[in-house]
Amino acid sequence: MSTPAPGFAPTHVVPRAGLPAWEEPDPARPTVALDPLLPVRLVERRGDWGHVVCANGWSAWVDGRLLVAVPQDPPRSGGPLAATADPRPLLSGAEAALARYRSAVEDLAAGALDGETFRRRTHGTRIGVVVDGEDVWLFDAAHERWVYADGTRLTPYAADGAPRADARPAGGAPRADARPAGRAAGDAPSADPPDTHAATRVVRPDEP
Repeated sequence: MSTPAPGFAPTHVVPRAGLPAWEEPDPARPTVALDPLLPVRLVERRGDWGHVVCANGWSAWVDGRLLVAVPQDPPRSGGPLAATADPRPLLSGAEAALARYRSAVEDLAAGALDGETFRRRTHGTRIGVVVDGEDVWLFDAAHERWVYADGTRLTPYAADGAPRADARPAGGAPRADARPAGRAAGDAPSADPPDTHAATRVVRPDEP
């Protein structure tokens, strides 16, 4: 890549595995993939899609959920964790969701709930936690993606389904047919990919 133009201030970098790119927020229009750890500037969001500009002026649309944010200030040794990179809120959320699910299971086992009430009570619950020593993978339901942490900072790992241009429901409730993306053996949580994806709707400026 060429030397960044004067005044170019990246807001994100591409993940270490690189990132597919598209000419428009449309899966049918792929273009050249972005290099690993390439600095980019995010200039527009359309749902999951992100419009990025590179240092040489070239632009493309990517899955914005997988971009790694560049901190505004260099991290200080021994300083507090940034709120957006701290794994503790996701861990706390997973613990709370698991406790609610366990409570429903206990009530079902005790006969205090029937099957239909149990299904309504647990509807929409999605929890994903894999811990392997210091490494942890957490499912971030608000953004429909898996994130990785080594005990200190979170980084995006895999998106749960294709990017979408439409707004997500409040609270980030995922689609009923969405499942975590797969992985190579020993790298991260494994799951079968979705059989189908809902078509991405391209939002045009003249639409209400």
